[in-house]
Amino acid sequence: MRLIGLAVVLALGVALAPRLTDAQPVKVPLLGILLRGSPPSDWWQQSPLGAQLRELGWREGHTVAIEQRHAESNLERLPALAAELVRLHVDVIVTFGTQAAQAAKQATCTIPIVIASGVEDPVRLGLVASLARPGGNVTGSIQGGIEGLDGKRLELLKEVVPRLSRVAVLYNPANPSHVLAPRPIDAYPLQMGVKLQYLAVPDANALEHAFAEIAKGTPNGLLIYADIVTGTHRRPIADFAVRRRLPTMALDKEFVEAGVLMSYGTSVASHIRRAAYYVDRILKGTKPADLPVERATKLELIINLKTAKAIGLKIPQSILGRADEVIE
Repeated sequence: MRLIGLAVVLALGVALAPRLTDAQPVKVPLLGILLRGSPPSDWWQQSPLGAQLRELGWREGHTVAIEQRHAESNLERLPALAAELVRLHVDVIVTFGTQAAQAAKQATCTIPIVIASGVEDPVRLGLVASLARPGGNVTGSIQGGIEGLDGKRLELLKEVVPRLSRVAVLYNPANPSHVLAPRPIDAYPLQMGVKLQYLAVPDANALEHAFAEIAKGTPNGLLIYADIVTGTHRRPIADFAVRRRLPTMALDKEFVEAGVLMSYGTSVASHIRRAAYYVDRILKGTKPADLPVERATKLELIINLKTAKAIGLKIPQSILGRADEVIE
């Protein structure tokens, strides 16, 4: 009987062996990251996107694989880099920056694309049909669309500098979001008795020209639109503003950490973390067309008191009391 039992076990083993051999390994989702800049080597570990995905149970090399492509400040490379990710058959592309989102959209109409940062108005840019019903392969979390935000920035700057009369504005005409964004603020300065001086900075050389224009002009305030150019050179911009004793308002915290006086805008970190939820939903089977685009709603006022002291400016207590963070 023992011999018969052993024979049965062996027979079953032989019968099942081909099935076990033919079993396919579980496919690990491939996540493509498309950035307009050149992040540090530990970017993924430090990124709010990576941190939030880990909280949601995604582990690089185990439950998800990552392919990163960086334009290294050369935005002309973005279309080719997006095409590389498409050829790798990534399951989702996460974009940082307006130009990155546009490049990804041009490269594929089928692979899901999640906007993580940098896009102000995806409808006007043709990335989605509407925020509530994206209708295609693009969705995510956007920073724009908050009515009157630019006017509020100028109001805050004027509260700090009551004699504010002329504000230089650094923007990149090559950035579609900047082309859309600066002009609507023209109405606000007129009401406040402030004139705007637009200075185009599509590259580092243009930034030096902008510095020269400011130096020979009479602005007593500076407004910076976030971009790959201004972002990469935020410390030199901050240093220049301090040397010129120029009160400066930026759109996000990174500029204030680099030495700019103030920023007022959406919380970039929380905004990027939100993109992780989109990635999670899509990797679990939800179509991007069924995920409404969200606007970042959390606003934060950041003030650098060290910079205020360096330029001989006293920040009113009414402003300090409203600050979300004060850097000393």
